[in-house]
Amino acid sequence: MSFEFRLKRRVQFYETDAAGIVHFSTYFRYLEEAEHALWRDAGLSIAMRGSLIGWPRVSASFEYFRPLRFEDEFEAHIRIVEIAEKRIRYNCSLTRGVDRIATGTMTIVCVEKKPDQPMKAIPIPAEILSRIQVAPEGGPTS
Repeated sequence: MSFEFRLKRRVQFYETDAAGIVHFSTYFRYLEEAEHALWRDAGLSIAMRGSLIGWPRVSASFEYFRPLRFEDEFEAHIRIVEIAEKRIRYNCSLTRGVDRIATGTMTIVCVEKKPDQPMKAIPIPAEILSRIQVAPEGGPTS
């Protein structure tokens, strides 16, 4: 079962702004990239081809402490902190060595996607719940 994942990464030039600093919006992409790696680690995909379920983001935020710049190596540590009937909530911490760069949170909801119908929140399927769990308390992103 998976409940957390550490993704090591290097800042790419296209992720920076004119001042050479990673644009604030890019941190949300880092969070999603770590999320997708966590799902793969659990033997899952958040976007299975032909699937009738989806995972829209219903809440996301970041708090920034230090900038990242081109070529910086950093780590994104994502943890599942809540699993409810229809939603999953993550905490994420971005670090460069011992420096805390940013912390964030994101909530996703399981929805049914039927052609020509609005999305509808549904319970998370058992086959997904059998592969993920809430991370133990006390980790770096608690």
